[in-house]
Amino acid sequence: MLNVGNQKVIAIGASTGGVDALEKVLMRLPVSIPPIVIAIHMAVGMTKLFSDRLDDLLRVNVKEAQTGDILTQGQVLIAPAGKHMKVVSRMGKLVVECFSGLKINHVIPSIDVLFESIAPLKGKNAVGVILTGIGADGAKGLLTMRTQGATTIGQDEKTSVVYGMPKVAMEIGAVQHQLPINMIADKILLCSSGGL
Repeated sequence: MLNVGNQKVIAIGASTGGVDALEKVLMRLPVSIPPIVIAIHMAVGMTKLFSDRLDDLLRVNVKEAQTGDILTQGQVLIAPAGKHMKVVSRMGKLVVECFSGLKINHVIPSIDVLFESIAPLKGKNAVGVILTGIGADGAKGLLTMRTQGATTIGQDEKTSVVYGMPKVAMEIGAVQHQLPINMIADKILLCSSGGL
């Protein structure tokens, strides 16, 4: 179980092209990785299938998130399609809340909702990652994370299926490190172990 203290939390957002991008990132991460929370734009019902497939493929544990799930080392929680997800502090632990609501940036789950929930909780002990996708969802939330001290990473144009969300995030100053997809896992590992 994870206390609200100094351990890192990794938050990732993705949309179009994100299935392959996430797989490429997650497959390179060890079970010792800090907890990972993900918002990806998918059709209702698909995040459960996606989570189950990743759990079979990867060393880390992957599941579709449910309200009350506690953030733990080596676990990946994916926001259920059709619901927003945020991270909250409860009795000294970090847990997720999944809830229905209006679309934000024309989508649900919204990456902004996830990122903005983590920014004040974890500050410099968070890593935010924005991957390939259409639109601007996640850019403002990533900027909020950066202003709170988080390390932020954006996928580069060359390896993005759609250079939309990472582009907007880059343009507004939310991205510290712009990298090709094959270098993002290594950067996450470096940042989550205390490096920059």
